[in-house]
Amino acid sequence: MDGYQLVDKPEGISSFGAVARVRRTVSEAVGRKVKVGHTGTLDPAATGLLILVLGSYTKRAGEFSKLDKVYEAELTLGAVSTTADREGDIVRKSVHRPSLTDINNALNKFVGEITQTPPAYSAIKVGGQRAYKLARAGKQVKMEPRKATILSLDSVDYKYPKLKFTVHVSSGTYIRSLAEDIGHKLKTGAYLSNLRRTKVGKFGIAGALTLDNLDYETLTRTLKT
Repeated sequence: MDGYQLVDKPEGISSFGAVARVRRTVSEAVGRKVKVGHTGTLDPAATGLLILVLGSYTKRAGEFSKLDKVYEAELTLGAVSTTADREGDIVRKSVHRPSLTDINNALNKFVGEITQTPPAYSAIKVGGQRAYKLARAGKQVKMEPRKATILSLDSVDYKYPKLKFTVHVSSGTYIRSLAEDIGHKLKTGAYLSNLRRTKVGKFGIAGALTLDNLDYETLTRTLKT
């Protein structure tokens, strides 16, 4: 079984968990272990488009992971999080309420090439280990800054403390880091309270299967090559 499949990942399961579920379904059906991988991590709290690759297509995972992505993001202003999202410990930081003009002026400064530091709670490997595993163990994790490109940031909807927008980014951009940086720019603090990926390259969320209806027969019928 060789090809790729668009999956709408639900909240509460990791990208690796989604891969494991599909691998188990396919492997049990064919009576042998089938290679399955994903092409771009989505945090457990995030939902949306996950491209899974099966069989020989696992060798082509890099082709998909390098594609730009579109997200619908929600930030909560006035507080910060130890993980930069709602999964961490939330600490109140500011009672300042930026105006919509303040919001738009700040967001405009992030369009284009930026430098951001990935979250310590991320899947990046540091010294051969996943950063989030080191962070959960209470170890200090030094994350190196990296370049990213915000291609567009629009559809802004703001009602304090919630700030929502659609953002189109280059591969390797961390929306949690973007949320923190926006909070810093606004002098309020912010964390990512909701995230949904709607597009990867030319692939959109419309028509993506859910894990609940991704049985072997459906997967066989809808697998793309």
